[in-house]
Amino acid sequence: MKKILILVCALAGLMSCQKPATTSDAPLIPEGITFLSREEWGAKAPVLPMRAHKLTRLTIHHTGVPQLFDRSLADKLRNLQKFSQEDSPLADGRMKPAWADVPYHLYVDVNGVVGEARDLNYAGDSNTSYDPAGHLLVVVEGNFEKEAITEAQMKTLEKLVPALAKRFAIPADSLGAHKDFAQTTCPGAGLYSELPRFRQLINGN
Repeated sequence: MKKILILVCALAGLMSCQKPATTSDAPLIPEGITFLSREEWGAKAPVLPMRAHKLTRLTIHHTGVPQLFDRSLADKLRNLQKFSQEDSPLADGRMKPAWADVPYHLYVDVNGVVGEARDLNYAGDSNTSYDPAGHLLVVVEGNFEKEAITEAQMKTLEKLVPALAKRFAIPADSLGAHKDFAQTTCPGAGLYSELPRFRQLINGN
């Protein structure tokens, strides 16, 4: 019976199957940050089984595409989920196989709003060689090799990053970026340079 329950949970990807282990009663999203749940943006159910994991790292990505100021976060997340759940062409000409769901767990848009993406209980996906199991994946909208982080995004990250680290007992030295684990420029030089300051915030400095 236990094995059947675990299999059903993995196939359905339901938030109610289990809760991520935490060491804090603090809310997932700190006060003052606008949050958009999967239900609110109209997320579809995962289309493939997903790997359960335990969060031990906090890893920052960027979307790698230009910031979009004239589209709603709900629209962006629906489009990202559609791209994710289908065989889709990548910028370098490769074809990405279908993923179960949005590859990241949380999405920070240009206005600093945080969108709920993949269930935190399940490992994300990547077009690169690293295994994201154990990584809480936060993606920030934009290409930070070419454009700047918005003021609203920075304000959100300054609250969100230390709050997530505290909630899931992730130490400052376990905050990293996509490029720390794979050959990529993600999350862009502009955002990567902020990681030392985010580590200080985790440490309460």
